[in-house]
Amino acid sequence: MGRPEKIIVLIAEDEYSNFLLMKTILNLHNYEVIHARNGRLAVDYCLTNHEIGLVLMDIKMPEMNGLEATRIIKEKRPDLPVMAVTSHALMADSKKAFDAGCDDYLSKPFKAAVLLEKMDQLLGNGTQLR
Repeated sequence: MGRPEKIIVLIAEDEYSNFLLMKTILNLHNYEVIHARNGRLAVDYCLTNHEIGLVLMDIKMPEMNGLEATRIIKEKRPDLPVMAVTSHALMADSKKAFDAGCDDYLSKPFKAAVLLEKMDQLLGNGTQLR
């Protein structure tokens, strides 16, 4: 049983293997995925495609890091949920992510069920549809 409509998720991730893992998980749960390989592209996509419903943001990326990208996105689209998904797993790193405007934080490696649960919370879905 899937969602009534596909939700578009932007995955901002420069490591292709990490992107592929997240894409595979999300495609199995009826999400549509867009890939941004750096923070600058993530900003461009979010500001030009208002159908994007959620952003999964890596912190360490080329051209523009995820913290700066999140600040810009949240300035222009404050209601767009952004979740940091990063290998930066220290308490200070999660604080920086929240200070930049991230709505949630998930450290790598992560369990698919935890990613999906956090996404559902950000999207206001309450319970996961599987």
